[in-house]
Amino acid sequence: MLACPDNAMNHKLQTKTGFTLTEMVVVIATISLLVAFGLPVMRVIRESFESKTGGKSMISAALSSARAIAAKEQHYAGIRFQRDSAGNQYMIFIIHDFEKTGLNPGFRAVETLKPTKLPDSMGVMDLLVRTNHGTNWTDAEKLLDEPLNAAYLDDTNPQNLGPDQKNRYITDTSTFSIVFSPSGKLIMRGVRIRNRDGIYQPNNGVSNKVSMDSIFNSPENITTYGAGKFIQDDYAELGMGAESSRNSFVIYDKIRFDKLDAGARYDYLSSLEQVYINPYTGTIISAD
Repeated sequence: MLACPDNAMNHKLQTKTGFTLTEMVVVIATISLLVAFGLPVMRVIRESFESKTGGKSMISAALSSARAIAAKEQHYAGIRFQRDSAGNQYMIFIIHDFEKTGLNPGFRAVETLKPTKLPDSMGVMDLLVRTNHGTNWTDAEKLLDEPLNAAYLDDTNPQNLGPDQKNRYITDTSTFSIVFSPSGKLIMRGVRIRNRDGIYQPNNGVSNKVSMDSIFNSPENITTYGAGKFIQDDYAELGMGAESSRNSFVIYDKIRFDKLDAGARYDYLSSLEQVYINPYTGTIISAD
């Protein structure tokens, strides 16, 4: 007489195992809706990151961090904009270090902080280039520069190409630094980027010129030995040497820029809004 309730209970438990067809349809429909709504949201987030506004947010955050580093370390510090060998532009945190670089305007990469890559679709330029792209070691020490002009933007002109066959003027104007004093104020001062070992034009094939700096190094060491990601400021012939730090720049569309000829490139860059840095707060000053 007591067995029936147990059988009924077991039957009831068995009928509750798994999902019914109706429940499965509801679950699948819900997941489909979430995916349908979620993908556009992710796309918007990605496009926002890749946009000019998203790029400004990245730069603004980096400037704030560099300013904090200067105050904490009580040394001049800032961010360096520079391309790697593949043409990708990065922000690199730098700090003044006479002891390691052996140069009064000498800066090196901040240890433990990795370079931050800018979105593929955007780049920054200071619209200034060096007046001397000579090959003598003293050429890299000269701070003189001049405004970028249309002739310098011609990739088909052999005179614009460095030994690496890249436009040295575009490399030049895409390579610049923004520096803060220990008090946190934006300043204009000479900057020279060198490896942490302080070696002029290092070459790991020579015993007394070995540098394993993973950030700034020589073209030789980057290509042959895989040491370093960015070329240090000892190569005026490539468009890189000592220069004054900057307080403004333009943000441009790399994809659009690369499709234009020299004249159209100059007109496009000239039409862009100049982005300035507040000297007291380190924040970006712009219309949008």
